[in-house]
Amino acid sequence: MITPHSHRKDEHVSLAQKFYQNQDSFNDLKFIHQGLTDLSINDIDISTKIGTIDLERPFYIEAMTGGSQRTKELNQRIAKIAAQTNLAMAVGSQSVALKDPNVIDTFKIVRQMNPDGIIFANLGAEHSLDDAKRVIDMINADALELHINTLQELIMPEGSREFQFLKNIEKLVNNIPIPIIVKEVGIGMSQSTIKRLKSVGVQFINISGTGGTNFAQIENFRRPNKDMDYLADWGLSTIESLCNTLPYQNDLTVIASGGIKSPLDVAKCLSLGSQAVGIAGFFLNQLFKKDDSQIIETVNDWIYGLKAIMLLTDSINVSDLKKSEKIFSDKLINYLKQQNLQNYIK
Repeated sequence: MITPHSHRKDEHVSLAQKFYQNQDSFNDLKFIHQGLTDLSINDIDISTKIGTIDLERPFYIEAMTGGSQRTKELNQRIAKIAAQTNLAMAVGSQSVALKDPNVIDTFKIVRQMNPDGIIFANLGAEHSLDDAKRVIDMINADALELHINTLQELIMPEGSREFQFLKNIEKLVNNIPIPIIVKEVGIGMSQSTIKRLKSVGVQFINISGTGGTNFAQIENFRRPNKDMDYLADWGLSTIESLCNTLPYQNDLTVIASGGIKSPLDVAKCLSLGSQAVGIAGFFLNQLFKKDDSQIIETVNDWIYGLKAIMLLTDSINVSDLKKSEKIFSDKLINYLKQQNLQNYIK
């Protein structure tokens, strides 16, 4: 039986392909080529950490699916690919499994296929401590992504209209032993949001900027009159959002996502202080166009490509990449000035 919640999951997957943005804020940043490096490709270390979690790769497969038979099959494939490439991965929102136990297996399949991998649970930031513990236990998660999606909810016909995220986030952070990553949903994070999250004890954030899957367009498409299209461009880009984290990077672990389409995009995020980079839309499109062996080949190409970029910037590891020489566009410099961030850029 297809429930309304499962149907919505399938809708989101289908519409994510339709409403994937082509804007590229990553063009606002350029690396300075270093032609006299003494490094070799085998010297490059791309490992990183999210708190106590060691990641062999600094990019991972971001939250996409689960909650229906169709998305179970996608989760199974993603978990297999993640296991064979040593990528971490996140499942889609597990709230549907809290409402309908019949779809729990669409998430559990991930741990079954990838018993030793790094897997992130996923839940809306409004959920209770008991709900959070249930979704973590459901997949034996290494971390929990708590998504804040106010814009999506307000446009969604059946979405929430009242929000008290911050108090609830504080409670969860103080009572959950594994890392809690507070994640936006494709519209970026302001300095004010970051500061408020830090004030309640949050240590891990995923800024998830614009440029990838556009949930404002997805939810507007689902509205009977499609009458909120004026919010299609709402939000901050991934690069702008990463710049907003600069004053807080000594106290917070920053993760980037939103419109990542290449190893160069990954490198640019890492160079602005992100510890890891989540990729959803790109991999979702790969799942519909290629078989698993081809996607695994693509992942390996990305690993080599990222190492090549790091060599070209004379960066032996992710920490070095943050020190790499960069050029910022006039547009981005103007943004930095208006946000009083220019002194954080070297």
